[in-house]
Amino acid sequence: MVQIYIGDGKGKTTAVIGLAVRAAGWGKKVYIAQFLKNPDCKSGECAAIERYRLPIVIERFQGQTHPIFLSKDKFDRETLMRSISMALKNVQKRIKSKKFSVVILDEILNAYQGRFLSKRQLSKLLGSKLPHELVLTGRSAPSWLVQKADYVSCIQSIKHPFQRGKAARSGIEY
Repeated sequence: MVQIYIGDGKGKTTAVIGLAVRAAGWGKKVYIAQFLKNPDCKSGECAAIERYRLPIVIERFQGQTHPIFLSKDKFDRETLMRSISMALKNVQKRIKSKKFSVVILDEILNAYQGRFLSKRQLSKLLGSKLPHELVLTGRSAPSWLVQKADYVSCIQSIKHPFQRGKAARSGIEY
């Protein structure tokens, strides 16, 4: 099955972390690849997975800080595209290993939307022998992908403290 979580609201990563914990609770092994997230930035989900020794492998990749968090002089499109391409190869290996029942590709749809990976690359990933569950997140999904998916959920933002200038808080937004 293929699941997609999209929308402009807070909660896509939170939802898939919940899914990962639920799967782990039933003895399933989970792999989470987090795209466009700074590998040096700590997050509550990484800390909890490590602290409680859950059967969840979570990975972030060097060179993948989202461009919105970088100044124009620090953003290198080629480096980001290379990093995403290498990450996709790693994801393919994880899928082919058949060690994981659930594979979550967090923010991969934002990488696609930003044109940091191609339709061909994403299609190839979906065309591979999939695990029991493949989950993708991002702000939006192309119609061809929505048609292929088994589940599509949209998380809509109605109100968010960020709109009032409030910074992200540890344990809540990350």
